Amino acid sequence: MAGNRTLTIIKPDAFGAKKAGKIIAHLESAGFRILAARVMHMTPEEAGEFYAVHRERPFYKSLVSFMTSGPCMPMLLERPNAVAELRNVIGATDPAEAAPNTVRKLFAESKERNAIHASDSDENAERESRFFFADEAVASSR
Repeated sequence: MAGNRTLTIIKPDAFGAKKAGKIIAHLESAGFRILAARVMHMTPEEAGEFYAVHRERPFYKSLVSFMTSGPCMPMLLERPNAVAELRNVIGATDPAEAAPNTVRKLFAESKERNAIHASDSDENAERESRFFFADEAVASSR
């Protein structure tokens, strides 16, 4: 059975546009419980490490630059089948292709400024959660 926890990040575009509260309300109405959250401004080193899996991709440098352009809000979320459910709730990376009433359809500006990050697997959800939150917070939320 898939895990019950995942990580999301309200990205600098949505946070700066004062859409964080609406996104949080949307996630909660979709059945997610917030276990941990923090507002932070990632350094280039932190963003580079977090997105290291994309280091060889052409968009890596612009992604790091974007993620360090302003505050963001990582959150540890819980609900059954959390990773798959969150990816359904946020919609396609490109808001023009996202289903109606998804986070990205409602709040994203573009494929690059797409409002929210979501872990893509249970393994990445565990790794990404530990990147932002103490092991105790991640473990106590199980």
